Amino acid sequence: MNDLKKISNVLWGLLLISLGIVIGLNTLGITHINIFFRGWWTLFIIVPCFIGMITSQNKTSDVVGFLIGVGLLLSAQGIVGFGTILKLLFPMILVVIGLSIIFKDTLNHKVKEEIKRLSKHDNGNPDYCATFGEQKVELDEDDFKGCNLDAIFGGVTLDLTDANIRKDALINACAVFGGIKIIVPKDVEVKVSSTPIFGGVSNNRHKNKTSDKIVVYVHATCIFGGVEIR
Repeated sequence: MNDLKKISNVLWGLLLISLGIVIGLNTLGITHINIFFRGWWTLFIIVPCFIGMITSQNKTSDVVGFLIGVGLLLSAQGIVGFGTILKLLFPMILVVIGLSIIFKDTLNHKVKEEIKRLSKHDNGNPDYCATFGEQKVELDEDDFKGCNLDAIFGGVTLDLTDANIRKDALINACAVFGGIKIIVPKDVEVKVSSTPIFGGVSNNRHKNKTSDKIVVYVHATCIFGGVEIR
């Protein structure tokens, strides 16, 4: 279990403990905290997105969801009109996505440059696609150089556990209303560059600090979909 997952579990645990204490104290008459205030239901949007902003590697969708939840809460409280929230929603999403693209380009410059270099040599790489269905690919090739994965309203699983990866490789992954799972050998490092639009990449592998390890680069585009790496 990676560090981000542990942090997420701790935050959810503290939240449930706090909620239990408040309900218990209210039951005993010690406190009178109203947990069913106007717009309380927006917490089901705000809280998960807030935790995701802290623990997720790709925070764009969590930030958008958090802002939507806060906007709905303000509307339910009568602070801001619902019509105003709707008018501000689209420009707000554009701003968040734009900022995420700018900062990702800055922070992941080296990863993007290496992906660009590897992309020049991926013309012969195989394509695996699942549209309204599922596909599982198990590769044990002598020389895995990379591939392209597309999941459109479907799912693709790429298992590289027994693959012989002799040098750095590139996996282009595109998930549109679908999911992609990539399983890589333990002795291989994974580096990710992603464009998440109401989706994201979950990298469940421990970070490998050894500089001489072979690297599998994952270039992911997630539109209402997700990519899981383990």
